[in-house]
Amino acid sequence: MRFRHPDGSTVHLAYCTNVHPAETLDGVLAQLRDHCEPVRRRLGRDRLGIGLWLARDAARALVTDPSALRGLRGELERRGLEVVTLNGFPYEGFGAEEVKYRVYKPDWADPERLDHTTALARVLAALLPDDILDGSISTLPLAWRTVLPQDPGTAADRGARIAERVATARAALRTLAERLDALQDLTGRSIRIGLEPEPGCVVETTRDAIAPLTSIGHDRIGICVDTCHLATSFEDPHTALDALAEAGVTVVKSQLSAALHAEHPRLPEVREALAAFAEPRFLHQTRASSSAPPASGEVPGAAGPRGTDDLDEALKGDALPDSAPWRAHFHVPLHAPPAEPLTSTLPVLKAALTRLVGGPRPLTRHLEVETYTWQALPPELRPRARAQLADGIAAELALARDLLTDLGLKELP
Repeated sequence: MRFRHPDGSTVHLAYCTNVHPAETLDGVLAQLRDHCEPVRRRLGRDRLGIGLWLARDAARALVTDPSALRGLRGELERRGLEVVTLNGFPYEGFGAEEVKYRVYKPDWADPERLDHTTALARVLAALLPDDILDGSISTLPLAWRTVLPQDPGTAADRGARIAERVATARAALRTLAERLDALQDLTGRSIRIGLEPEPGCVVETTRDAIAPLTSIGHDRIGICVDTCHLATSFEDPHTALDALAEAGVTVVKSQLSAALHAEHPRLPEVREALAAFAEPRFLHQTRASSSAPPASGEVPGAAGPRGTDDLDEALKGDALPDSAPWRAHFHVPLHAPPAEPLTSTLPVLKAALTRLVGGPRPLTRHLEVETYTWQALPPELRPRARAQLADGIAAELALARDLLTDLGLKELP
C-alpha cells in the first residue's frame, strides 16, 4: 500500500510474511497464492506491499538462478503484490516448533550473516518495482548480548568472546556497506540495512544503537525501529526518535507492532492471564518498568528496566519487581488487544508513528506490520483456518492505514 505524504514523497506500508514461514522458494510462492493475495483482496486493493522473509535456502535459490528470480518477480506482479523491504533477521527455521535463541544465529560476527544479507540485497534490488529505486532490509542487532547459555567456558571467557564478536560484527557491516555501494553502481537501486534493536541483544534499545551505528559511519547502515521492542524496553518514542535524529542515525524502516502490557503484575489474575501467553516457540523477553523498586537481591539504582529472557521466567517467584508495570515481547495483533486485565502497547505505536511520518518530512518511508505470533497466541485466540488469518492480517493493515490517513497521508491507488 502506498501513501502520499504532505511533503510529496511516497510512504510504503506492507505486512511481513514471516507470519507464514517457509524455508524454500516453492514455499514462498505458495505464500503469495494462499495468503498474500487473499489479504490484498480483502482490503479491496489492486496492489499490496509485502515485506518478504526469505530463509537461507530460498535466498540462495534466487541469487544463484536468474530465471527463478524473474519467476518470483512475475508472480508478484500477477498477484498484485510489491516488495520494497525484506525481513533479514531470521536466517532459517523460523517455523520450527522451538525457535527461542536460535533466531540470533548466525550473528554478525559469522561470515554467513554477511553473505546471506548480501544475497538478500541482490534479490531485493531485482524485485523492486520499476518506479522505486530504494529498498530496505531489517537485520539482527549485531548479536545476542552474551554467548548463548549452551556455549562452553567461564563467564569471563564468554564475556571476552562476545566483545570480540561485536568488533567483528561492526567490521562486517562496514564490508556490507561497501557491497551495497557497488550494488547501486551496478543496478541503480539503493538498498539500506536497519539494525533492529531487540531486548536481550547487544543493541537492545535505540540508545544502544547510536554508538555502533555512528562508529560504522555509513548511511547505508541505519536502524529499524520495531515499536513492540521499543515499548518492551519502556522507551519513550519521541525521546528515542529525537536522539536518533540528533545523532544522525537514519531510520531505514519501522516495524509496526504491539507488545503485551500488564499494569498490575502483582495480582494473581494478571499473572494467570500472562501465563496463557508463555509458549514454547519464541522468546518473550519481559521487562519491568524502571519505576519499580529493586527486587530481592537487585542492586539499587540499576539503570533501565529490569528483565528476564522469557515470560515464564518472569512469572517464577520474585524474578522481577511486580510493583510497577511489565511488558513482554509478544507481538499481539494490532487491532485486537488482549482481554482485561492485560492490554497492548498500541499507544506507543501511535506515538512513534506520529513522530515517524506525522511531521513536515517522514523520518522513514518504509513501514511494515510485523505480527508473526498469530499461531503462538493462546489457543482460543488463534485463527483456526487460513481465511481467519487473512481476515486478521487485513484488519491490522486497515488499522495502520487509518492511522496514516489520520496523520494527513493520502492513500494512493
